[in-house]
Amino acid sequence: MTTITASMVKDLRERTGVGMMDCKKALNENDGNIDAAIDWLRAKGLSKAAKKSDRVAAEGLVGVIASGKQGALAEVNAETDFVARNEQFQDMVRNITSLAPEATGDTAKLLAATYPGKAESVEAVLTEAIATIGENMTLRRSAVVSVGEGVVADYVHNKVSDGLGKIGVLVALESSGDADKLLAFGRQLAMHVAAAAPLALTPDELDSDTIEKERAIYLEQAQASGKPQEIIEKMVEGRLRKEYFQQVVLLQQTFVVDGKATVEQAVKAFEKELASPVKVAQFVRYALGEGIEKKEDDFAAEVAAAAGTN
Repeated sequence: MTTITASMVKDLRERTGVGMMDCKKALNENDGNIDAAIDWLRAKGLSKAAKKSDRVAAEGLVGVIASGKQGALAEVNAETDFVARNEQFQDMVRNITSLAPEATGDTAKLLAATYPGKAESVEAVLTEAIATIGENMTLRRSAVVSVGEGVVADYVHNKVSDGLGKIGVLVALESSGDADKLLAFGRQLAMHVAAAAPLALTPDELDSDTIEKERAIYLEQAQASGKPQEIIEKMVEGRLRKEYFQQVVLLQQTFVVDGKATVEQAVKAFEKELASPVKVAQFVRYALGEGIEKKEDDFAAEVAAAAGTN
């Protein structure tokens, strides 16, 4: 039997775009014959899936689960919103999300996990779905949120099915107070996070580069005033605190539920009602496709090109 070398696997991967493990299996099944291995991959639908891997997948669904003190999110992308309405795709996202807690936010670990009810990995099931449905799909990211004492509340915006939608949020509240009341308040906070899209829980958690970028903008605007440098610096720091932080820091944002108090003030008021300290320990917000550069199609240009006109 032919020994399958790393260079042979690499060569087949480069020629087909298929994953390393599938390439190795194809070579083993065909005694190291590259051409036969390519045909084998095509017959399995894997090579077809690979050809779709360069397409932008920015649609799909965010899956959300939460139970008691733990919750998890997973984003699975596809090329079109049409696929998100496909029950087969929805079931797949729901099953993948169910495995996310054990993967602890490690996407590679989640891809390698055994898919529910099958002997295959999540990655293998995704590959099969690409070949079956005919669109590129990716498991983009996952996250887990937990507390030692308290609750993890969830919220799904633009819900298409239970636990599936366009925006998924988890909020972790640490408290020894009544769990049902905590959960109800936590869901209000999760709705706020979905709407207000905070970048961090506190100013200390903000990315330093992002703060410096904002500071530079405020500095340039303040320098135009012609005031002394020490005054300018105070103006800049004041604007960072009163404008920028209030826009992007969760605890400093205006709570969308009443439109008056800050989130921090709302938490303090809830503590009195609960008669127990409450700490917002963590939040995670996934918005479908955020940060993915989508291709903007010019439909008129496509029609003109098809018609052979300019």
